[in-house]
Amino acid sequence: MKGLPFVISTAVLATSLVHASSLGTCHPANRSPPTLTWSLLNTANTNQFRGLAPVSHKVAWVSGTNSTVLRTTDGGNTWKSVGPQLTGPDAELEFRDIQAWSAKKAVILSIGFGPESRIYFTEDGGKNWTQSFGNEEEAAFYDCIAFENEKRGLAMSDPVDGKIRLIETLDGGKSWSVIDSAGIPPARANEWGFAASGTCLTTTAGRWYVGTGGEDPGRVFYSSDGHIWDVSNTTLLGAEAAGVFSVRFRDRKHGIAVGGDFENPTGNMNNAAWSTDGGRTWQSAARFPDGYRSGSSWVPGHCDMALAVGSTGSDFTLDGGRTWIGFDNGTFDSVECLEGGLCWASGAGGRVARLYVK
Repeated sequence: MKGLPFVISTAVLATSLVHASSLGTCHPANRSPPTLTWSLLNTANTNQFRGLAPVSHKVAWVSGTNSTVLRTTDGGNTWKSVGPQLTGPDAELEFRDIQAWSAKKAVILSIGFGPESRIYFTEDGGKNWTQSFGNEEEAAFYDCIAFENEKRGLAMSDPVDGKIRLIETLDGGKSWSVIDSAGIPPARANEWGFAASGTCLTTTAGRWYVGTGGEDPGRVFYSSDGHIWDVSNTTLLGAEAAGVFSVRFRDRKHGIAVGGDFENPTGNMNNAAWSTDGGRTWQSAARFPDGYRSGSSWVPGHCDMALAVGSTGSDFTLDGGRTWIGFDNGTFDSVECLEGGLCWASGAGGRVARLYVK
């Protein structure tokens, strides 16, 4: 089963290609526009998968509601349930984020206040899971994890004592320690992250980024080491259910931020911005995605191309986030693209899909 092909105007495409040329894309700016169509895969599952971790063309993991973790080793043709064997209330944990390096090694994060926020890791493909972190702070609510390599990673929580809480691992998720908050700017009174796609915390080229909302405007925290942080305002609308849901950088300078208002899923104003200075300043998109977007990903090898997904559809940009073009109206929460132009997406109702960018 496939999604709907995109339809765009000549004027919008021309504008996108001009911007792409000026930014120095990996492919010629006069190439034919890509034909993007999601191909849905049969997971035989109906849980919501906000956690997404493709490793290769064959291996991918998803995680989500009801403590569910699935893994494929044949490109999505078949899926195996490999989550922790939990009982009682623990069986209802929501694994909103996942990081994987192979068919055997993965780390998962469950979200929630207090002890519901946990981290588990496996080194045998999910046959055995070990809990390596259990939240003991009632005010903490962990949203996302990210790794810069197989050893070092961070996990981010909503503010505790007036600052976002960060924990760090140096051994691939086997142990975690709290990062000193002295180097983190104060949070605003109603500021928090969104556990929507695992990309409210990301890392690229040795730099770290956190996207937040709750108050207007949405903000991006940025750091060169994960310990000392600065923060900047974006142009994204911020409110109780609105702000920066996903922040992604393709290198140390070029980034995108997408989001919007979760409670107004078709709202298409002030839901995307772009940066060319490492997140210090942000510019509003000239043409916004077609609604609230929870996840985004750059497409490796297509330097100014990125995808964004949300509950009302998908969009792409060819000019580093300046203009967005809708191409599908199916619901997804998360998207991740790999070298070679293969992109995976996951979402509600057990939906997982792939597409190739030529």
